[in-house]
Amino acid sequence: MNTNLVIDTSVIVKYLNKVNEANIDKADDIIKLGIRGDVSILVPELVKYEIGNVLLHGKRLTYKEASISLDAFYSLPLEFIPDSEKLSKKTFNVAYKYGITYYDASFLVIAKEYNATLITENFKHQGKVKDIQVTALKDYQK
Repeated sequence: MNTNLVIDTSVIVKYLNKVNEANIDKADDIIKLGIRGDVSILVPELVKYEIGNVLLHGKRLTYKEASISLDAFYSLPLEFIPDSEKLSKKTFNVAYKYGITYYDASFLVIAKEYNATLITENFKHQGKVKDIQVTALKDYQK
């Protein structure tokens, strides 16, 4: 049975760079499910920019280290969902209504549009939306 999952940047980073990260085993499990084809992992296109930014500013990787992480990132079984006018307006509405960032709202909207569960370490913000299935990474179970 193939299920749709949306994972946000906080989950992907744990798979790419385990330094100072918690719940690494859970992030690894989700990626392994995607590799096996047991789940489809959906992400908004903007995750590419967020990952680059985290590796540069959050993790402070060298170019060589970042190159390794980016190679790993682009080999992950992720389905990048391109932005559209329709999705953009829905994302803005969710961000505005719940007082969260447009970035966080983009993951929520993808989850809603594709009847998926969003897995995140950012549950405090993304968990505010009650009509979209959101699970904290620490609570995720296969």
